[in-house]
Amino acid sequence: MTSQDMPARLLRLLSLLQSRPEWPGPELAAKLGVTTRTVRRDIDRLRGLDYAVETSRGVSGGYRLVSGQTLPPLLLDHEEALAVVAGLVTGAGGSIAEDSSLRALEKLTRLLPTRLRTRLATITSATAVVSAQGAARTDPAVIASLAICCGEQERVTFDYCNRAGDTSARRVEPQSLITLEGLWYLLGFDVHRQDWRIFRVDRIDRLAPTGHRFVSRDLPGRPETYVTRSLRNAPYRYTALVTVPLPAETLRAKLFAPLPGEITSDGPHACIVRISAESDEVVAQYVAAVGALTPTFELDASEAIHARMRALGERLSSV
Repeated sequence: MTSQDMPARLLRLLSLLQSRPEWPGPELAAKLGVTTRTVRRDIDRLRGLDYAVETSRGVSGGYRLVSGQTLPPLLLDHEEALAVVAGLVTGAGGSIAEDSSLRALEKLTRLLPTRLRTRLATITSATAVVSAQGAARTDPAVIASLAICCGEQERVTFDYCNRAGDTSARRVEPQSLITLEGLWYLLGFDVHRQDWRIFRVDRIDRLAPTGHRFVSRDLPGRPETYVTRSLRNAPYRYTALVTVPLPAETLRAKLFAPLPGEITSDGPHACIVRISAESDEVVAQYVAAVGALTPTFELDASEAIHARMRALGERLSSV
């Protein structure tokens, strides 16, 4: 590289230092196509820009980027930037401080090139927050990729593990992403099954855009309404209805994790919690979690759930 290439070389060096804890000097020199002497000079230049770069002793020496007194620029590639944006969209929905998320989202948006701003628009327009109780438990990079494919009408393939633990290969036309009670869901048209399907994003693996576009189909209603209604009416082996003498919002605020169900108001001072799962043990665990937040509650469930709750009560009474 010539002296005119120095700014690009410094950016490349900074990106390498941010990618792993420590780099040997000769390895950095080989990556950059320069001598170790040039690497030492470039390290000094970064230090002059307030980057805290430490030198380790040894035959060849090494360098590592550490926390400093100031906050210098963080280098992200395009996909990393979009993954951060997806995380901020999640945060703005309620999983972290909303004002901080929106300020960070605004700053990052201003720095994105035009092409990535367009992709960012697909992320924000393809997502909807129905209820944000707890953090969305999935990889922001997966959310970003799915949201882009929703906006660009690009088919995707992935392996999906259903609630029974069975895995199958899917080919889907992604339509919309919904976050409900702390979990992300994908609404899409399953090409092989020729029907609309709802997929929990944290159960998606080996996601891959296909590069093939599709023509939009008529939706079965508003995406968030359709997903909420479908999940509420889905057949589960065990269901419990818990009537709690607390307002719905008060109960949501007290819960430490999302529920496999929904919370609906039953007047100004009470609510009904619907908990459903394929396991009676799982349902009983969540009933106990809800019951621990209130002095009294009413339980409408099968004998299997009642038996587990009685056994739990006996164990607790002996403590």
